[in-house]
Amino acid sequence: MTRMENLGEPCEEACCVPSPLILPAKPAVDRRPLIREAYRIEWLTIGWMVIEALIATAAGVASGSLVLIAFGLDSVVELISAGVLMWRLSVELRDGHAFSEDAERIASRIGGALLIALAAYVVIFAGWNLWTRHAEEFSLSGFIVTLLAIPVMRYLARRKIKLANQLGSRALRADAMESVTCGWLSVVAVISLGAQAVSGIWWIDSVGSLAIVWLLVKEGREAWQGECCADC
Repeated sequence: MTRMENLGEPCEEACCVPSPLILPAKPAVDRRPLIREAYRIEWLTIGWMVIEALIATAAGVASGSLVLIAFGLDSVVELISAGVLMWRLSVELRDGHAFSEDAERIASRIGGALLIALAAYVVIFAGWNLWTRHAEEFSLSGFIVTLLAIPVMRYLARRKIKLANQLGSRALRADAMESVTCGWLSVVAVISLGAQAVSGIWWIDSVGSLAIVWLLVKEGREAWQGECCADC
């Protein structure tokens, strides 16, 4: 039998039929330990944000400092964001990851809207204070809480970003960016309050509060659109 004739005959042996390609299944990653760790970080966030919000807002109102008021309101935003994120994680545990995608988008948009609202508040009241030449008093308690917030926010942000990458969570990353924003706001507040105490210049507080607006808007827009900043 020639080679061409051999090729023309139907092959009846099982070995001639290629078996379907079956790749080894990728081992499922247990998300529950990561979610429990995220819960712990969010509870720590809530505890610290309560302290920040109470002290900074009270000190800001008493001294008339827009930086401290904005800092206190940012703490309130962090509180709400942490609560929304706790809800998002509970949805995943209760209903599964597929349903959690809808909760993820809602949580991310809520965080973005809160950041943009805070930016609008800062712009309006900073402009008003500059227009009316409103001078603020130095607040020692506000200075201390903003100084302590710098290392606390750095720790929380780093842990949240790591967990967000491991869980693939946009909402957790948006919450981490709010912690980053709060950390930078802490730096601005410390510089502003320190310069105010040393120099006594009346407009330092308002100008210092405006320095954080661009970051609030940027992160708020990305959270609303569901984007992730790769270099953050």
